Amino acid sequence: MKVGRTLVSGAMIWVLIFITFTVMSFIPTIKDSELQQNLILYVLLIPIVILGTKFYYKSGAKTNGLLLGIAMSTIGLILDALISVPYVIIPHGGSYESFFINPLLFITSIEYILIVFVYWTKKVK
Repeated sequence: MKVGRTLVSGAMIWVLIFITFTVMSFIPTIKDSELQQNLILYVLLIPIVILGTKFYYKSGAKTNGLLLGIAMSTIGLILDALISVPYVIIPHGGSYESFFINPLLFITSIEYILIVFVYWTKKVK
């Protein structure tokens, strides 16, 4: 696994997801609905994760897609713990616990890993 490329790919995906949530927070019809925002994210996650995965594999790496998906998703979760939760979630009344035990986050992480894995099986393996 190319660690530097994994970090860049995972961080790039995290930034795009962060931007997506930021934009959605300004749309009046969905800004107060966590479920609606996540449903939109589930659709947008496909091209976002494919973009980051393409970037990783562009170097010719053959890393197992399941391991790569887990690593890149973990990078996103670490960035959430360092940036999203303390600067966005907590000021709005949330907590680390409420963020990380949210089932919608779990679904997002599983989808993320599966997208990387499927990309690997179809385009790399």
